[in-house]
Amino acid sequence: MIDRAILGKTELSVSRLGFGAAPIGFLETEQSQVAKLLGFFLDHGVNLIDTAACYAGSEQAIGRAIAGRRDDAILVTKAGHASGLDTPDFDPKTIEASIDRSLERLQTDHVDVVLLHSCELDVLKRGDALGAAVKAREAGKTRFVGYSGDNQAAAYAAGLPDVAVVETSVNICDQHNIAEVLPACAEHDVGVIAKRPLANAAWKKPDQQRGGYADYAAPYRERLGKMKVKPMDLGYSGHVELEWPEIALKFTLAIPGVHTAIVGTTHQTNAEANLAAVEKNPLREQAVQRLRQAFDRAQEDAGEPWPGLQ
Repeated sequence: MIDRAILGKTELSVSRLGFGAAPIGFLETEQSQVAKLLGFFLDHGVNLIDTAACYAGSEQAIGRAIAGRRDDAILVTKAGHASGLDTPDFDPKTIEASIDRSLERLQTDHVDVVLLHSCELDVLKRGDALGAAVKAREAGKTRFVGYSGDNQAAAYAAGLPDVAVVETSVNICDQHNIAEVLPACAEHDVGVIAKRPLANAAWKKPDQQRGGYADYAAPYRERLGKMKVKPMDLGYSGHVELEWPEIALKFTLAIPGVHTAIVGTTHQTNAEANLAAVEKNPLREQAVQRLRQAFDRAQEDAGEPWPGLQ
């Protein structure tokens, strides 16, 4: 079975590989395919499932797919964007209504973690949005609350007493949070979920990306090009399409302080490959350092900081 880690002060035992549900929503994946995917993951010990109220249809699909296996999963969802509600983004009423709606969609009486979904720093400092999530925790609707986002806001969130989990970008093309966010998480024993560990498949050409992911991946693709590093430089044979996903995922999991990395996919073949990558030996330290140096060098050549991508 896949290795697990304790998610900071939550004491939740989470699989090192998690499932990110954005693609099944945005790419309108068939329910039968979602059920097959989640069944595969749960059968192989992947227990963390990450979704959000604004991932069109993903919560409903997950709820139907795991209706009989709720105890096998650690459910993480996000709240804050109105997404069809009549109240403004990050209004306390929006948070409350969004969490209630998520529970209904997911067919459960509680989730394990609710994250504020990438609100700005001023919203965190105001406190009422986080307060609404804490109220839901006190009502038993979620076990823990936290924040999903990047850069200064994520570092600030990690220091808040009620924040138990931070979900932030950590990948080969997006390394800013390694120094900006992860130390704050370690200091306060906050659980870390790494999002976008495959860097939105930055090695793929735009016409190989599905739906809106071609545009979404553009800044990642640009950064990887400027880093001028290839699998062969890291001790691999050079088969880009097969090796980059493994390298990218293993890089993220090699970063100290990362407890789990969520990967989104709609195909079981990809799920099998990701699981196999996690079960292999870790990425060699030399390769990790080569990727760290390539990022730093490219950032310096760009003449401006490369912050965490939103």
